[in-house]
Amino acid sequence: MPILGCIADDFTGATDLAAMLVAHGMTTVQVIGVPQGPLPEADAVVVALKSRTAPVKQAVAESLAACEALLAGGARQIFFKYCSTFDSTDEGNIGPVADALMRRLHAGFAIACPAFPANGRSIYQGHLFVGDKLLNESGMENHPLTPMRDANLVRVLSRQTDGGVGLVPFSAVDQGEAAIRREFHRLRDAGRRYAIVDAVTDSHLHAIGCACAEHALVTGGSGIAMGLPENFRLQGLLPERENADELPEARGTMAVVAGSCSRATLAQIGMARDHVPVLELDALATPDAAALAAQAREWVRGKLSEERPVVIAASAPPEKVAALQEKLGREAAGVLVEEALATIAADLVAAGVGQLVVAGGETSGAVVQRLGVTALRIGPQIDPGVPWTYAEPAGLHMALKSGNFGARDFFLKAFSA
Repeated sequence: MPILGCIADDFTGATDLAAMLVAHGMTTVQVIGVPQGPLPEADAVVVALKSRTAPVKQAVAESLAACEALLAGGARQIFFKYCSTFDSTDEGNIGPVADALMRRLHAGFAIACPAFPANGRSIYQGHLFVGDKLLNESGMENHPLTPMRDANLVRVLSRQTDGGVGLVPFSAVDQGEAAIRREFHRLRDAGRRYAIVDAVTDSHLHAIGCACAEHALVTGGSGIAMGLPENFRLQGLLPERENADELPEARGTMAVVAGSCSRATLAQIGMARDHVPVLELDALATPDAAALAAQAREWVRGKLSEERPVVIAASAPPEKVAALQEKLGREAAGVLVEEALATIAADLVAAGVGQLVVAGGETSGAVVQRLGVTALRIGPQIDPGVPWTYAEPAGLHMALKSGNFGARDFFLKAFSA
């Protein structure tokens, strides 16, 4: 039975977290949607929801249902995972979901730490940086669904919850686990329900994770999970493991489907153009999902190969996204792209694609649902936060990439990993 139960608010975030746990010796299975029936055999189970931009009540209800399933399956600790750029609005969903989980678990205190230094996300004096830029200057201020215009996470989370939010500053974190624990006690005694925790290195994240050993609820990005497996080993609940990331041999042709409009994904598409066949769909010119899928179906004929991937993208720069949203409405624009790319992915798999990379959280959710994937067994990482997985029952290797993740050559090197 799992000893760690995780709830992720999107599909790529779930694989990001699962990859971190596997890298630190926990066998991990990602299940799609609220589990129905017994949980799979693994040290950790990650429930992948599509709740990041869902209505608040729906996000809370699905997260609580996932929590119940994980607790029933034996989970000793619950981890609520959200994006390392804290993607949310002033209404939520991070605060309301965390509040609901805290009440269910009878937890009076929890951390909130989305830092992931390996991917350039660090927190200093409560402010979230993406590389050397504040969050609200990183391009995330133009996110089509969750524009992030304030880098101060104490303020951001305070707008989403009635619970008090405090800060564990760098000066304490840099002293290690014992100092972090003292700060937790100080904030709890001062009536704070949440602690934003500074972190600028992996050693910080490891110490923070270890300091959370007795917490019923942990919230944050995948980076904080690197300290959790050792807690279970010290409790005698987790053996030392080798080959926790082993997957079946990869087979079939190769393809990439991209819906993310992040700077990172746009750069990856740009680099791929010089090396492999790339089709860039224009949803503004053709605002019809079936027509876009038909364009891709016609274009891909004769191009699939086991030697190099094809790339099919509906990604666009901010001004084009804004124009499409103005034309169709924000929700309808998102549904259009997701529906088109989900259909394209299904067509590719039917045509023999056995190795599929999907870029974008919302796109990944739509694709795995269309393919009928119920679980992903987590394998080795391609880049920090992005592992290969084996999708069941589809018998397909998939990599679900958060839009912001991956080096510029990600679409090229993924298939040699």
